[in-house]
Amino acid sequence: MEESRYMRNRRREQERIRQQKAVRRFLILLLILIALLAAAVYVFLFKDHEVDLGLPYDRTDTVFGMQQVSVEFNTATGFAADLCVANSDIGTESLTLESASAGLFDEDAQEVLYAKGIHERRYPASLTKVMTCLVALKYGNLEDQVTVGAECLDIEYGSSVCDIHPGDQLSLQELLYGLMINSGNDAAMTIALHVGGSIDAFISMMNQEAERIGATQTHFMNPHGLQDEDHYTTVYDMYLIFREALQYPEFQDIISRTNYYITIPNTDGTSRDITWESTNYYFLGYAAAPKDVQVSGGKTGTTDEAGACLCLYTKDKYGSPFISIILKSSTKDQLYTEMNELLSKINN
Repeated sequence: MEESRYMRNRRREQERIRQQKAVRRFLILLLILIALLAAAVYVFLFKDHEVDLGLPYDRTDTVFGMQQVSVEFNTATGFAADLCVANSDIGTESLTLESASAGLFDEDAQEVLYAKGIHERRYPASLTKVMTCLVALKYGNLEDQVTVGAECLDIEYGSSVCDIHPGDQLSLQELLYGLMINSGNDAAMTIALHVGGSIDAFISMMNQEAERIGATQTHFMNPHGLQDEDHYTTVYDMYLIFREALQYPEFQDIISRTNYYITIPNTDGTSRDITWESTNYYFLGYAAAPKDVQVSGGKTGTTDEAGACLCLYTKDKYGSPFISIILKSSTKDQLYTEMNELLSKINN
């Protein structure tokens, strides 16, 4: 009888051990299945959708710059969802331009109609002032009364000025008219000092703003665009900068003006009248846009190293907006001839 009890206890112990082993095998198999499932999820949902970020933006990019979420589809919207994007030249087989770089961007269709070297670094010359204006509009107060100081003289002799002098008092808005319409390098320096507190601080603000909007191939060394080897941009970056500035109604107003009249009080109690004239040939009557294309504004730039440059905001016959940019034309005549060739593509 004792032996039978012993055998029963032994069988129970053996059964308990078998059950423990079965539970362990089950847990091991379960862990293996979980690991295989996790690997499958990674492969099918992530690894197969990796995108080479060779350029700053790609409308198909599912990783870079996710900033907005669609409630309807519960998906992230890429940073470039509302931008014109091109990774290579477009349209150069049908339109050959001699200028180093050029681009035509259809804002409504979010389509690049023409692209030649739009990601290649170029000197921007006075197109720099688009960023100077953008930073001033974003961080400055247009009603501020600004006293011009010696900073307005700290520019190359013979460069473009709007004829302001130390001691003059103008509003920040008036300085922006002198900056953009007459392309005043003296105004650029005074604006930079007033808004940034120092010229260097303002230049840092320019570079930070460029980085914020994705102009990753741009670097500024001054607020006016006079030549510096470390001061550069690309056609595509200028598109991003100009497009951002156009979000401000004040910017659109400034660049749309053919001229601006101002009376500046002198320090001796007298005053002087100044007319700032646009440097844009379309506004001066030296160039005419193609049929059914309206030039709404823009910015010019010229130095020996940068060549002749132009950034335009135009509209087609239906009022749809376009941005066109040319960098480094050999002459102003070539610049406007080739800009018209670009603009001719708008209504085609």
